[in-house]
Amino acid sequence: MSEVLSRRCVIMRLADFSYEKYQKALRQSAGAVVIILPGNMSAMPQDIVQQFMELEPEMLATETIVPVYFAMEDDELLSIYTQTLTSSSSQGSLSAAEVLLHTATANGFQMVTSGAQSKAISDWAITSLEGRLAGVGGEDLPTIVVVAHYDSFGVAPWLSYGADSNGSGVSMLLELARLFSKLYTYKRTHAGYNLLFFASGGGKFNYQGTKRCTTYLDHALLQDNVAFVLCLDTLGNGDSLHLHVSKPPKEGTPQYSLLKELELVVASQYPEVKFSMVHKKINLADDMLAWEHERFGIRRLPAFTLSHLPSHRLAQRSSIMDVRPHVDVKKLGRNTKVVAEALARVIYNLTEKGAPGDLQIFTEQMQVQEEQLSAVVDWLTAQPRAAQLVDKDSSVVSTLEYYLGRYLKDVKRHYVKADKRDPEFVFYDQLKQTMNAYRVKPAIFDLLLAVCIAAYLGMMYLSIQVSHYFNRPKVKAH
Repeated sequence: MSEVLSRRCVIMRLADFSYEKYQKALRQSAGAVVIILPGNMSAMPQDIVQQFMELEPEMLATETIVPVYFAMEDDELLSIYTQTLTSSSSQGSLSAAEVLLHTATANGFQMVTSGAQSKAISDWAITSLEGRLAGVGGEDLPTIVVVAHYDSFGVAPWLSYGADSNGSGVSMLLELARLFSKLYTYKRTHAGYNLLFFASGGGKFNYQGTKRCTTYLDHALLQDNVAFVLCLDTLGNGDSLHLHVSKPPKEGTPQYSLLKELELVVASQYPEVKFSMVHKKINLADDMLAWEHERFGIRRLPAFTLSHLPSHRLAQRSSIMDVRPHVDVKKLGRNTKVVAEALARVIYNLTEKGAPGDLQIFTEQMQVQEEQLSAVVDWLTAQPRAAQLVDKDSSVVSTLEYYLGRYLKDVKRHYVKADKRDPEFVFYDQLKQTMNAYRVKPAIFDLLLAVCIAAYLGMMYLSIQVSHYFNRPKVKAH
């Protein structure tokens, strides 16, 4: 990278990226920064991926007038990068005259983007979806709510695929809906709990979809006798499960029962998994909530979040590096089985009935289908799902609606829009642009060429004048 970056387009590959280089480009008012991402993210060394994940929040928090672009690596872009790098690095071993000559004759590239200035989008609707399985045995049955947000987030919206966070949570929610819809089909296994499944939008924007449904008191969720709300977030990897709570559950409550059933199922059936409860109070002074269950906790609904992550601060929750290979379908299937078995033990009150911890309900025809989990994750990660890309007419929303409709009743949509007077979120257009590269000579080349032409013409003029002088007729003196 050249020492003087003003008005230059700085190109960096992910393997060579560092925050120091990035900050230098911003400080020197570079014309633009282009960060080249590899076509196969999973092939990148894990330390480079982890480093970039940790830098993404800092990049997003840094205000700058320098445009920053992300582009996927291809042969043409790699050729431009290689030529630029070779040209820049070769100058270090040259003399001053050679540097001047090299500067004047080297090829350069002019990078030009097409597209209008970004502007705020008005009336953007974030969509959430819900569906129900009605219990049997009375009017005021308790309701268990299962929640997962479906949107993704990262420093570049068009490259945010959110495989583990939260494609894994959504795929688990759909599989749980499928399994319990089968149980609720038969009179013998139709339980005395209502089950509500909620695929929320705007999760990465402070859980806006959930906020809408817990703010408007006319929503059925707040009228129900809620046993507890279980939020699923980042469950596609790891050998640990953490139940994040804002308030430890009291003995004798349904939420305490779920905690104990999760502990029992893990200890009896999956001893290789480490299970723990993580207690963190809701900090209303923070701009962003830590976990989705806190939205329900603010409304005094008993709720928790299950995740393989021990902390909400970990970088992989909001990164463009969170791609399909980050989800291990075997572990996602195991975690789904743990949740399904624990929920079933709560719903059917199996522990009080003396059922052993190693009793498995979801076997044979009722077993968790890893192929189904994998197919949903594949579909979700085949397209970016940043909230500003998923409108109410998006195929993501319509396909989720279709899946929920296969297993559940009363599938509904809920929309939330930003308050025009005091918006909590603002989305902009022009998130994707085409950049053209034109091969050009530097300005000094034109100057040098003009000097050379002028010198040539001057020499030609002098040559003609001298030739004319010696060839003129000689006059004899008398």
